[in-house]
Amino acid sequence: AAEQCDTGIAAGELGACPSVCDQTDACQVSQLEGSGCQSVCARYSITTFTADDGYCPSPMIMASAILARTKRLRVHFSALLAVLHDPIRLAEDLAILDVMSRGRVEATLGIGYRPHEYLMFGIDKKRRVQVLEEVFDVLERAWTGEPFEYRGQTVVVRPTPVQRPRPPLYIGGSSPASALRAAKRGDNYFPAGTPGLRDLYEEELRRLGKPIPPRPSKRGPLFLHVSDDPERDWRIVFPHVAYTSNANSTWSLERGVGATPYPPVESVDDLKASPMFAVVTPDECVELARGLGADGELVFQPLMGAMPPDVGWRSLHLFESAVIPKLVAAGLHGA
Repeated sequence: AAEQCDTGIAAGELGACPSVCDQTDACQVSQLEGSGCQSVCARYSITTFTADDGYCPSPMIMASAILARTKRLRVHFSALLAVLHDPIRLAEDLAILDVMSRGRVEATLGIGYRPHEYLMFGIDKKRRVQVLEEVFDVLERAWTGEPFEYRGQTVVVRPTPVQRPRPPLYIGGSSPASALRAAKRGDNYFPAGTPGLRDLYEEELRRLGKPIPPRPSKRGPLFLHVSDDPERDWRIVFPHVAYTSNANSTWSLERGVGATPYPPVESVDDLKASPMFAVVTPDECVELARGLGADGELVFQPLMGAMPPDVGWRSLHLFESAVIPKLVAAGLHGA
């Protein structure tokens, strides 16, 4: 397996600069695809609809732009709050994206946790697990291309996705209940923040007599920035990374259970002290990749918290020129 480069250019990371969306997001991932990265995963989050800072709520529109500009990069919606979508509309949209991209779409389905989002979409929070079950059922039945009964009506969704039997569907979450749900439904489980959930998931799979899928790639920090002057760039990235981390940390309090990998931070020293963030030289980036192993995953998020595009570009170009050749030479990256 080769070292994966996860751009992490998330629709949710546009912050207060929505103009970045069409000018930079698709451009960055399309150029990174051609820079030597052989396995790139762009993760698109749809974690909030009502943030007051311009946080983009429409990753499928963003994904269509990226998929149109690339040829092999996969788009992983992570996490897609499926319970806040109309199930039939979701099945149609994901199917068309899969057709357009020739089979490069996958999704981690989540149930969300922010109370006002359920109110906004008329969803009873107490029924969110049942709603997720319904969405999962609709996606699987719709993507057969055959008529099926949905809420008392016969419906059909065509065209069907390119990937057969369907695009990969994973389950995400940060509580023990999500691990048990994932064992019941889904192709794999992607826990967030809370230790021990993956072990619980695999234990439940064994109890159910189901095969255990491969564990997700070992991931590096949530934010990686390659720099020729880390001390300078820590100060540059601080307000953007701190904003995103503090926002996620605050939102997680509304969940009531589970944890978040984003800590509250107040200073550059707080960022430096957390293993979730790294501003490193090219040689330090190579050593980080070595520590993750041959199937590790590097996560960049070069637009985190509305970071200026030129700052993100500087990191990506340095990674391309000074890191990728060494990863290839070390056998940690597909040539």
